[in-house]
Amino acid sequence: MDKRKVILLVGALVIALCTAFLARSLFTGSAAPEVTAAPQMTAPAGPRVLVANRSLPVGTIITPDSVAFQPWPSELVDNAYFLEADAKIDSLLGTVVRNPITAGQPVTQGSLVKPGDRGFLAAALGPGMRAVTVPVSARTGVAGFVFPGDRVDLVLTQKVGGDDGPALSASETIIRNLRVLATDQRVNAENAEGKTEVIAFSTVTVEATPKLAEKIAVAQTIGTLSLSLRSIADNEAELERSMAAGDIKLPAGADRRTEDKLLKALATRPVDTDVTFVTGGDVSRFQRRSVPAIGGSRRQNDYSGPIAPGGAPQQVIAPAAAAPIGPVVRVARGNTVTEVPVGGK
Repeated sequence: MDKRKVILLVGALVIALCTAFLARSLFTGSAAPEVTAAPQMTAPAGPRVLVANRSLPVGTIITPDSVAFQPWPSELVDNAYFLEADAKIDSLLGTVVRNPITAGQPVTQGSLVKPGDRGFLAAALGPGMRAVTVPVSARTGVAGFVFPGDRVDLVLTQKVGGDDGPALSASETIIRNLRVLATDQRVNAENAEGKTEVIAFSTVTVEATPKLAEKIAVAQTIGTLSLSLRSIADNEAELERSMAAGDIKLPAGADRRTEDKLLKALATRPVDTDVTFVTGGDVSRFQRRSVPAIGGSRRQNDYSGPIAPGGAPQQVIAPAAAAPIGPVVRVARGNTVTEVPVGGK
């Protein structure tokens, strides 16, 4: 073999080996770095204390979603805090916030006042509101399932007398959206079978304006008062309907915080307008259907039948001493229909 060819072959082999070595070093050095997991944040070691889940202003009634137990550093635990080992949330339900508590702040024993304690109702009442107690029973009090902080409607049931027939049974919703402040209900954690036992209450204390307090006092002397438990979503739905109808007008130029505050106040106010009612005739065909006249008695030929919109009877039939014999002609004069016998075989 030619000496020159041998030199070229050896040189090519050397270059190939160097290239392979450089390529191997390049790929090995650019390997992806190993990913290490970040250390997890550990909860503070310490006892679990009661903290506010949201901002709790003065007068707020404690409900299950208002507070919760969370771990707290041992060196920051105060003697006034509620510890999970010593207190239970069930025992604090229905208490009222005496001092404002911010979200995430521990709840202190001095910031809550329990029903029956001095100053309980004064702390629970809003500015300008009054506390009114209404007697109820298991039938009229939603079977004992009304708790402090719930919203209820007040229904009045009565007998309305008249000169043209027996007394008319009637029921009407006189006030809506009343806040329950307290009841005389007692909840035992466990009974003999280890289940929660609820004892029905006989009185309910609600929050009302001075004018509505007078109305409730008079209603107790007229008939029987019943409670109708409201849904949580009812207030927002009624507020949206009022805004759509133009009944609620927000001040011009108000910021979002001011608007939210005004809307919240409007959604929680008691309402005694747009009263609805049901009579015995709407429930049973054997009951009277007509509403007794206001300011005077009805005439003898008034018909106790369905009342058309506007207060006018749909049909009035004059009473007859006896059914006519033979052919008759029905004569209509306005809303009055009479039967006139015409004789014949």
